[in-house]
Amino acid sequence: MDRSTTLDGLWDRLTGIQTAPAQWLVIATAVAALAAVAPRPLWRISRNAITIAHEGGHGLVALLTGRRLDGIRLHSDTSGLTVSRGRPTGLGMILTAAAGYTAPSLLGLGGAWLLSAHRITLLLWVATALLVAMLMMIRNAYGALTVLLTGGTFLLVSWLANSEVQAAFAFAVVWFLLIGGVRPVFELQAKRRHGGAPDSDADQLGRLTHVHPAMWLFLFHAVALCSLLGGGRWLLGL
Repeated sequence: MDRSTTLDGLWDRLTGIQTAPAQWLVIATAVAALAAVAPRPLWRISRNAITIAHEGGHGLVALLTGRRLDGIRLHSDTSGLTVSRGRPTGLGMILTAAAGYTAPSLLGLGGAWLLSAHRITLLLWVATALLVAMLMMIRNAYGALTVLLTGGTFLLVSWLANSEVQAAFAFAVVWFLLIGGVRPVFELQAKRRHGGAPDSDADQLGRLTHVHPAMWLFLFHAVALCSLLGGGRWLLGL
């Protein structure tokens, strides 16, 4: 097999434009994503995927700002921990701390933009690449298993599924990130109202910037809700 032909074929597959799914499928995947987020029993399971995005956001921004990423841990209670080294103050630390609660929504917004441009395969491959990169930084067994299963699902769908299944999966994932990115911020707000989560991302940002944690919560809410509105309009073709 001609290597150049194979590479050209892979590149064409990666960058090609896919057919937009029917509107009913877009709406059905939105309903499915909402069903995975709204009921508490399902949310206890599906929140693991949001935690992957949350901790991945911390890790990615830490690297982009020049910090040294020591590792990421994901726990069965859907909590997580990202450890990085560098200056304990400054812009890099602030951006790293702010990236967690905003990452799922911003990833969903980016995914919605790709889907609005009919780049379904590109979205699936980019997501797979990010999960593979994250897997190398996981430092506990549960986290490795969670990321491996998630990445494996993306890989199987992108390589083996037909175009209709790929479209349904991609839209469901992006809707889930957009909708699922909203709930953790409200949960954090409720915990802080009752005196919980004293070392949350908002509280750490408050100490780093001398800006009240409530303002950082407002920012998290704004990013999540604006991403949902903007991403939803893209997905629905409005």
